[in-house]
Amino acid sequence: MKERTTPKLTVVGAGPGDPDLITLKAIKAIKNADVILYDALVNADLLEYASPKAELIFVGKRRGCYAYQQEQINDLIVARAKSHGHVVRLKGGDPFIFGRGAEEIDHVRQFGIETYMVPGISSSLAVPAYQGIPLTKRGSSESFWVITGTTKAHTISSDVALAAKSTATVVILMGMGKLEEIVSIFSSEGKQKTPIAIIQNGTTKDEKFGVGTIETICNVVKEKQLANPAIIVIGEVVEKRVQLDSIFKEVNTQPELISA
Repeated sequence: MKERTTPKLTVVGAGPGDPDLITLKAIKAIKNADVILYDALVNADLLEYASPKAELIFVGKRRGCYAYQQEQINDLIVARAKSHGHVVRLKGGDPFIFGRGAEEIDHVRQFGIETYMVPGISSSLAVPAYQGIPLTKRGSSESFWVITGTTKAHTISSDVALAAKSTATVVILMGMGKLEEIVSIFSSEGKQKTPIAIIQNGTTKDEKFGVGTIETICNVVKEKQLANPAIIVIGEVVEKRVQLDSIFKEVNTQPELISA
């Protein structure tokens, strides 16, 4: 009979989609997990690191359909930690950047459960990089904003209007449903000619890319049929893209699992 382990939660960032973009510390946590609760944007290849004895539970959402509501996920973490031991909450990107990782930790701490955090590579950084877009570049951008396009109240973030007044690169997550509003805000600041890029399914073999200006991007989206999950990048750095060879041109596109 397995000795009961101390109830423990490790919130783990799975990175933006490419399974190679995960840390060794994250892999060690996955291997050590008794239960893994994973989201829809987590690459399924990462679950191959899990112990054959681990319980794998999908708790994400697809096309607005929730497998579990957030309150149910919170309760499930507590219940499995008490009954099984080590729960890994595997979340896309970095769990502390619009990932509710802090909310889940706050909840389970009330029950005396040990909590740990393994950061992940945020999609806000990695996805533009895979398209050769530097978020900062001397002479073009001295800072960048990362903003959620849709708030908890399902409205556009007021920070978008503040960012539109700046010279910073603006990265908007979860903003495709608010694209027309975003375009209107930037246009009102006289930025119709500002370059903008939209990257769908970034860092994966299904990646799609569209580039234009504030005044043309809605037509680009229609032409290329871009949709969620996607990241919006606004700023002069979009024109400063460097040319990269695609890693997906390699003969072996399946990443080799790392022993850790």
